[in-house]
Amino acid sequence: MKIGIFTALFHDREINEALDTITEAGIEAVELGAGAYPGTRHLDDLGGVARLLESESARKQLLSAISSRKLILSALSVHGNPLHPNPTVAKDHHEAFRNGVLLAEMLGVPVVNGFSGCPGDSPKATNPNWVTCAWPDEYRDILTYQWEQVAIPYWKDQNDFLKKHNVKFAIEAHPGFVVYNPETALQLRNSCGEQIGVNFDPSHFWWQGIEPIAAVRLLGKEGAIFHVHAKDTRIDPINSSVNGNLDTKSYANILDRSWVFRSVGYGHGIEWWKDFVSNLRMVGYDYVLSIEHEDGLLSTREGLFKALEVLKQAVVSESAGAMFWAKE
Repeated sequence: MKIGIFTALFHDREINEALDTITEAGIEAVELGAGAYPGTRHLDDLGGVARLLESESARKQLLSAISSRKLILSALSVHGNPLHPNPTVAKDHHEAFRNGVLLAEMLGVPVVNGFSGCPGDSPKATNPNWVTCAWPDEYRDILTYQWEQVAIPYWKDQNDFLKKHNVKFAIEAHPGFVVYNPETALQLRNSCGEQIGVNFDPSHFWWQGIEPIAAVRLLGKEGAIFHVHAKDTRIDPINSSVNGNLDTKSYANILDRSWVFRSVGYGHGIEWWKDFVSNLRMVGYDYVLSIEHEDGLLSTREGLFKALEVLKQAVVSESAGAMFWAKE
């Protein structure tokens, strides 16, 4: 298993400087933004997605920049909302997804990461509507519309597109979208096809009351884990006990929030992360743990090196054991 990083963390640095920093830190893989919410910061340094799609020399330049530093490109990221009721947003994010898949095929990258998206409550809606309760009854009617008329037809078509280009789509189960937990992830996969799976990010599960290791077991048995993000969450015991964990306050308002994203190790300790890696291996996942930094209490450097310290212990301890038994 390799430790990687989502390079959006280094949005203030051009691609070669970012890759040098990543290499010096001892990271082994990179995940690059290719459109929608993550943007295309580092691909723009090589002319952007359009140029990379049309220019073999530009693609070789990108791959050389990565491989010359002994890194691998684990995934392209196009996290967006192609189901958005605003047709301009939906079109932009749909095109980002399709171009991401085409570019991944050309680069030999097996997986593209993103979101499932979320429609509005009807064809007349102007903004997404994430349903979180079953009553009054109209909320269930909204879900029926979103799944049967929008999400399933769209992702069935995209599953065919993914299969044609031999790329998998790893959905980050994220509140605010129709896929936000293991059940909805498998609902979409089972309805639309096996090219669709999960970019497993434990940080979004903890505050929903989901134990990520149990989720790994379920999704792993279905062969649905295509990629993994490494990001932690801390639930504030005082604020959570008063207001619960549904929290719409700004992420910058750390003191008053019920939960916040933290760097790996600041929400859950090394023993949890060792168990996480062990369970990923048990279900057959041995690809990349891609660090995603969204910790408002630590600088980029502090957060990155804390995450590396914890993950290297978790991964190396597992690897060391595997190497020992392989020699026997």
